[in-house]
Amino acid sequence: MRFAVRLMLMLLIPAVLFALPWWTLVAAPTGGTGPLFWAGTAVCVLGYLCLPAAMFLGHGPAQSDPAVIVGDTLLGVLWVVFSWSVLGVFVRGGLAVAGVEGLLAARIVALGVLAVSVALVAWGVYEARRVPRVRTVDVAIRGLADGLDGLRVVVVTDTHYAALDRQRWSERVVDVVNAQRPDIACHAGDLADGSVVKRRAQVDPLARVEAPLGRFYITGNHEYFGDAQGWIDHMASLGWQPLHNAHRTVDRDGARLVVAGIDDPTGAGLPGHGPDLPAALAGADPALPVVLLAHQPKQITDSAAAGVALQISGHTHGGQIWPFHYLVRLDQPVVAGLSRHANNTQLYTSRGTGFWGPQLRVFAPSEITVLVLHPEPV
Repeated sequence: MRFAVRLMLMLLIPAVLFALPWWTLVAAPTGGTGPLFWAGTAVCVLGYLCLPAAMFLGHGPAQSDPAVIVGDTLLGVLWVVFSWSVLGVFVRGGLAVAGVEGLLAARIVALGVLAVSVALVAWGVYEARRVPRVRTVDVAIRGLADGLDGLRVVVVTDTHYAALDRQRWSERVVDVVNAQRPDIACHAGDLADGSVVKRRAQVDPLARVEAPLGRFYITGNHEYFGDAQGWIDHMASLGWQPLHNAHRTVDRDGARLVVAGIDDPTGAGLPGHGPDLPAALAGADPALPVVLLAHQPKQITDSAAAGVALQISGHTHGGQIWPFHYLVRLDQPVVAGLSRHANNTQLYTSRGTGFWGPQLRVFAPSEITVLVLHPEPV
């Protein structure tokens, strides 16, 4: 039964995503006839058949990297064209009000959707593949010792090292991180998609990150789609401290801060995994402020109840490809940025350093984040 439902979704969702672009770019502007109509229809049918096959071969048991690249790229391009085809419906309505109807209106909309989609795909590929810009945010922390004023916490997250070889990109990200002179470096999960054997060459440059007060790593949901424990062990071998429902107390000239981390909720079905905030904070000095790494923003509910001063999360990618952030917002309380929640707990949600799936970022730029901590005024 479950397989039948998944199969139906694999066929239905691409059908919906292809149907509107087909109508907007092929059927309506050609009047449903002629060589362009049949050629465009053939392209759409081929894409419809290719997408679910590539996604299954890439993300299913076969784990084919070429299929991942084909399927994910097609999905990203299709999402852009679909989104702007939706807007094209409203534009065509506006043209009708202005007295422009029929084939002329359809062709104006088709050309507009095509031009915008091509431009956004090209720009989106550039945005996804470039080294992220640095985003610096000042954060006032209640109870932070004066000796930690100006503490620099550099955050990378959602690197998603995967089928596309981004080893050189990884090396350049590390250079940028080190240039920020971090006191603490954090990776907030979704390190890689795939096994340690397949992705370690892209991850290993992280061994060069320099942070005198500690380098900390937690699992995201994507580690649990592969080999979470393998990645925990590998990051430890690179000199990072996995915070597997654990904490460390950092000290600078006698001024102290608790840095804790919890697993992603996706790990709850595996023995020894799953988020356990009480275990992560067990033995921590209750007088010290807590900075918590938790991959998903919605984990803020438990963090606030526990009195955490600052939660650092990723997961959302800022939506990655507009307007997907509207769907992300249905599942997460925050899509990006610094926000304040119950019990004065703050949450910083990164838009992510890499990308998942389609190598596109549209209106959701990646980031390397520098959180500069200050004592909160009394």
